[in-house]
Amino acid sequence: MDDQAALAGIVRAFGAESGTIHWVGGDGLLHLAACVGHFPPPVMDAIRVIPVGKGLAGLAAERRTCVTVCNLQTDDSGQARPAARATGMEGAITAPCLAHDGRVVGVIGVANTQARTFTDAEQASLLEHGRSLAARRSGGHA
Repeated sequence: MDDQAALAGIVRAFGAESGTIHWVGGDGLLHLAACVGHFPPPVMDAIRVIPVGKGLAGLAAERRTCVTVCNLQTDDSGQARPAARATGMEGAITAPCLAHDGRVVGVIGVANTQARTFTDAEQASLLEHGRSLAARRSGGHA
């Protein structure tokens, strides 16, 4: 299964409307590998390459845990980048894709058009999806 198909299944499983997968490149930045949903051109420009520590995906990589926002449109925590509002999404969650040795090799994220608080079980589930994606990407040896 390729990244796009895997992401589409995860977005459906979460009842979400959009999602992304980013992989860490040789430059240490997060590079967009798959996306599901509508992303306006300015958003696509902003999410093609993301520095670790910036935005929801970058923070998930830096913190090595899930980052959630109940409503991107009203969030003032500073976690989301300004371009995130242009997606029209509200509830969002990102999780690191962790290799078996603990390295962050990517980030997966999903978002909803409605405000949403993600449960501990949902966060654990997205972390597990991230581990599975990392293992699949390295042929089972992430």
